[in-house]
This record gives sequence, C-alpha cells and structure tokens, in this order.
Amino acid sequence: MLDMSWGEVMLIGGVALIVIGPKDLPKALRTMGQVTGKLRRMAGEFRVQFDEAVREADLEEVRKEVDGLRRTTSSAASGFNPVQTIRDELKGAVEARQAPPAAAAPEPSASSILAEADATPADPPPAPAPRRSLADAMAGLKAQEAASGGRYDIPRPGPGTAVAPTDA
Repeated sequence: MLDMSWGEVMLIGGVALIVIGPKDLPKALRTMGQVTGKLRRMAGEFRVQFDEAVREADLEEVRKEVDGLRRTTSSAASGFNPVQTIRDELKGAVEARQAPPAAAAPEPSASSILAEADATPADPPPAPAPRRSLADAMAGLKAQEAASGGRYDIPRPGPGTAVAPTDA
C-alpha cells in the first residue's frame, strides 16, 4: 500500500521510540491503529454507498428501457388482431363476389399499339463479347515478347473481352 520496506519501518519505529518514549509508545501505536481502522471503515462505507448509487442509476436506466419495451409491445398488440383481419378479408371477398362485374376496359386498338411502339425506341440487345481462346492469348503474348525484347507487358482484359479455355 505505501511501498515501505522493513528497513524503513524499523527506522520509523526507532524515531517514534526516541520522540514519543518507551512509556507512551504502546498507547500511541494503539491510537494509530484505531485511527487507521476508522479510516478504512469510512472508506469501505463510502465505496459501498458509491456502488449502491451506481447500481440504482443502472437500475433506473433498466427500468426506463423495460417500460419503453412494455409500451411498444402493448401498442403492437393492440394494433394486431388476426381474427379481425381475417374477418375483414372474408367480408371483402364475399362482397366482391356478390357485386356486379364492372364494365370491362376497352381493348387497345392496333393504331394505338403502333403509336406506342413508335414513341418508345427499342434498343437492340448488346452484341455478345468476343471470346478469345487461350491459344490466341498465348500467341499474342509471344508476339508481344518478341516485339518488346523479352519484357512481358500483360494487358488487362477490357469489359467486353473474355478468355475461353481450349482443350489443346
């Protein structure tokens, strides 16, 4: 606690013996022990009260969270009634069956279909990407090696190119 060695304790004891005297030294040490005990008890009580206050604060926070969850679940439970939902759906289905059919929508004429087709230009589908075989890629690399004097400069395939394996 105070990081004192036995030599330091003996030195303090010797000074206390000389200053206080051998007659009053036991009484002074007893008083010193009682004061130290009181300080320890006070520190322990303070720590207990502090821990209790922290627990109460945490408990109050947990209570608030639980109350919030209760409110959420009660509002969700009051808004969800499966029996009433099924009843409403069945009533709607029965009423729709009993109601007379609505007037059918007129079918579009050929001229309106052609006008719509002219208004929206059709994009042709993109052409498939050219596929290169592995043999073609190797031949290209060898030609590039011969042209560059032995240095490999491997090109990265672009977005429209693909390399296909061959069974050579």
